[in-house]
Amino acid sequence: MKRSWGWGLLACALLLGGGAWLWKQPFAIIAREGWRLSRLPAPHAIAVPVQGIGARQIAATFGAPRGRDRTHQGVDIFAARGTPVRAATEGVVLSVRDRGLGGKQVWLLGPAGQRHYYAHLDGWAPGLAAGDVIGTGQVLGIVGDTGNAKGTPPHLHYGIYGRDGAYDPLPLLRQTR
Repeated sequence: MKRSWGWGLLACALLLGGGAWLWKQPFAIIAREGWRLSRLPAPHAIAVPVQGIGARQIAATFGAPRGRDRTHQGVDIFAARGTPVRAATEGVVLSVRDRGLGGKQVWLLGPAGQRHYYAHLDGWAPGLAAGDVIGTGQVLGIVGDTGNAKGTPPHLHYGIYGRDGAYDPLPLLRQTR
């Protein structure tokens, strides 16, 4: 009886030790940072993600019709092609991809588990990849017109998605001083 109890205790210790070791490995960065970020409160103010643009220069376009079957789920921030796009919050990069309506895009997991969407980029910061831990203001890419914005004036489409879907980032952008 004592022997089986000892083996059970040893097995539990090994499982806990193995789990702790796995948690600290580089491949667990998204899980680790996601856990940390999910415990932070949602921000009440965020930085404007396009260098040199003030919040008052951004039009209120959230919810505007886009075609017959969808609405605008973010704001468009117009700037010269090649203007740096910076992280509006700290976070961890979930994906860097080129596809769909957003063209070249970056998804960032931020505080409170919110997902920040940066779309229509002309390019990404050199070496930017999923799993990168990002600080507020760090360059993610440059303003462009990729995806369904091809041929329009260069701009960043910026959106925030919470547990209940997309919501208007403009009030948060306008809280920044």
